Amino acid sequence: MPSTVILGTGSYAPERVLTNDDLARTVETSDEWIRTRTGIRERRIAGPGENTSDMAVQAAQRALADAGLTPADIDLLVVATITPDLPMPACACLVQAKLGVPTAAACFDLNAACSGFVFALDTVCAMLASGRYKKALVIGVEKLSAVIDWQDRTTCVLFGDGAGAVVVGVSPEEGRGFIGSRLGTMGESADLLCIPRGGSAAPSTAESIAARDHCIRMKGKEVFKLAVRGMDDAARDILEQHRVRPDQIALVIPHQANLRIIEAIAAYLELPMDRFFVNVDRYGNTSAASIPLALDEARKSGRIKPGDLTLLVAFGAGLTYGSALVRW
Repeated sequence: MPSTVILGTGSYAPERVLTNDDLARTVETSDEWIRTRTGIRERRIAGPGENTSDMAVQAAQRALADAGLTPADIDLLVVATITPDLPMPACACLVQAKLGVPTAAACFDLNAACSGFVFALDTVCAMLASGRYKKALVIGVEKLSAVIDWQDRTTCVLFGDGAGAVVVGVSPEEGRGFIGSRLGTMGESADLLCIPRGGSAAPSTAESIAARDHCIRMKGKEVFKLAVRGMDDAARDILEQHRVRPDQIALVIPHQANLRIIEAIAAYLELPMDRFFVNVDRYGNTSAASIPLALDEARKSGRIKPGDLTLLVAFGAGLTYGSALVRW
């Protein structure tokens, strides 16, 4: 099968910065309380009228420029998100129109929450390897500020908005690009992290809106334990599958949910923290945008060099988890 390679990366974060001190003015919390439990210092919040599709377009344009391509070159577009502009149509359709991707392109959304980018990358690489598509855009984007209960200090301190994108193409060169992935799901624990109302099983009502049942609800301690287990399993499995030792990984780009989770994964893999790219302190948890945003920052800051082996690993609502290996 042909190699699928990342040709360019891009990211976007809204201008508005919401610090821990800002949050402490509206909910019972403090900068010290948030930092010691999560590692988060601030997060970005979308501006008035700034939609998920708008942030996706910004990240995509930067990824295309980095790859030296235009929207006309894209024939496959996948948007990983849990916060589309509308329940229907797919956010990818709105991005296609705003970006100017050809109408002949296949465009769709993928919902795997915080693992969404890894799931989407695996999907796109398989579709490209089939030979039916040539160039793809994979975007992870979230406007989580729209689904946060700003009176719930257990969740409102965690999340932020942003977008990240990669352009993926096919290369005849062996030994580089997308090597493989390991995806998994723990659906029996779906209720630990969810938005309880608003779907077909529990349509919106005046009462549910008043009760803020359309906001993220999370059982933090349970999710923390399963996140560490899921990410560790996904990381170990993909390394064993491809006979790679942890010390051969140049950089790990984990989902940026909580610094303590990242530190736990580092301990399990017996890798120093300087092998992990961390920006959770500046963005908080941006769900599907987390890994591609960090990936772009890692590349642009020189943390990823040609020939490097990079491990992506994530965990999210569903409960979903996944990992991927990429050779640059």
